[in-house]
Amino acid sequence: MMPTTDEVFLLLTKDDGKLEGMTTQRGYGLVGAMLSDLIRAGAIDVTADKNPRLLVVDSTPTGDPVLDRGLERIAKKFDGKKLSSLISDGKLNPESAVVERLASQGVIKVLEKAAWGLIPERYPVLNPGPEQQLRRRLAAVLAGSAPPTLQDATVLSILQGLGVAHTVLKDEAAGMSKRDLANRIEQVAASDPSGEAVSKAVESLNAAMMTAVMIPMVVTTTN
Repeated sequence: MMPTTDEVFLLLTKDDGKLEGMTTQRGYGLVGAMLSDLIRAGAIDVTADKNPRLLVVDSTPTGDPVLDRGLERIAKKFDGKKLSSLISDGKLNPESAVVERLASQGVIKVLEKAAWGLIPERYPVLNPGPEQQLRRRLAAVLAGSAPPTLQDATVLSILQGLGVAHTVLKDEAAGMSKRDLANRIEQVAASDPSGEAVSKAVESLNAAMMTAVMIPMVVTTTN
């Protein structure tokens, strides 16, 4: 199974390399995925406060370069800080490291910026196999024909927290309405008692992501 960061990146990137949704959504999703992987690795934890704080439990490198890059910055800048303060930290976004890893594995290729930066960097898919396998897995979980792993629940919860689950999983949701899909994802997230601590942390992450995503929208609307 691929790291959560890589799975979220593939789901939020179209096959032609363009974004699925807004740039900020992919950034927030990747930060959330990285934090959830660090929580599952026992490196960090999230308090149960109304405005939760992030705590570094073990700063020992995990062996995953994407996670270790994030853990190093968290340990230096965010230990004990409110979770809402780091979701939108641009330097914490692991996208460049995720892109480098997926490109080195031949899953995507990198098309540099063009037209003096007016055409952004894109990451078209070279090998669709990993994402196709991921989507089949999520489709089976949503249909109830396969038991979800904690990572499945995390990926689905992150997409829901970003407000893009129904768009990204249009085929996998097999005709579910937006509300039905949201309810199903909530069921999946609550289905594994062994992952209760991680699920609660991801719920806190989602709340922080939803706030981060909504603020720019509100500002744009009011202006």
